[in-house]
Amino acid sequence: MTHFDRLNAELIVCDRCPRLREHCQKIARQKRRAFQQWDYWGVPVPNFGDPKAKLLVVGLAPAAHGANRTGRMFTGDRSGDWLYRALNRAGFANQPMSTHAEDGLVLNQCAITAACHCAPPDNKPTRQEIENCSDWFTATVEVLPVEVFLGLGQIGWRTVVDYALRVGWYEGKLPKFGHGAILQFNNGPWLVGSYHPSQQNTFTGRLTEQMFDDVFKTIRTLID
Repeated sequence: MTHFDRLNAELIVCDRCPRLREHCQKIARQKRRAFQQWDYWGVPVPNFGDPKAKLLVVGLAPAAHGANRTGRMFTGDRSGDWLYRALNRAGFANQPMSTHAEDGLVLNQCAITAACHCAPPDNKPTRQEIENCSDWFTATVEVLPVEVFLGLGQIGWRTVVDYALRVGWYEGKLPKFGHGAILQFNNGPWLVGSYHPSQQNTFTGRLTEQMFDDVFKTIRTLID
C-alpha cells in the first residue's frame, strides 16, 4: 500500500464536519429517482489518481449525486464528463468517460482532490468546513511529487494559495484568480487557474472545451 492509499483510507472515515456527514448520509438514503438502484457512497470521497502525480487538480467538493454516489472524484456528473474528456485529450487519462469506480479509468501523472471532501448542501461548504479539510489537503500535497496545481474555480485556486501561505511558498498580496492565470511559487511548483467545469459555466459558454484544452496545454508545457 502506498502513502497515497493509506492517506485515502484515513480520509474516508473523517468526521470533523457533522453537518456535512449528516447531509451526505441523508442524500445516500433518499437518492435521486434515476439512481434508486445505486448503493450510494455517502462518506468523505478520497483522492483519486496516480500516486506519482505531477499534476494535482483541485476542485470544490463532491456533487451530491455524483462523487457522493460513486465514491470517486468528479465521477457520475456533467462536471466530471468535461474534466475527464479534457484529461484524456491531454494524455492524463486513459479514457474520456468516468461513470463508476470500476469503469477502468486510470490517470497518468495526475491526481484529483478537492477543497472539501464531503458533499455540502447547495454545493456551498462553509469557510470553517473548508478549513477543517485543510489538513487533508496538506497531507495530499506531502505524499505527491506535485509540479503543477490546477485550481478549478475561486475556491480551488484559494485552497492552493492558502496552503502556499501556510508553508512559506508565497508571500505578499493574494494572487488574483482568473481563467488561465499562472503563478510560480518560491520553491518551484506552479499554480494554474481555470473556470470550474460546472454546468453554470459550460452551459452558458463561459467555459468552452477549447478554453479548457488550452489550460491543459499550458500544464503539459510546464510539466514537460
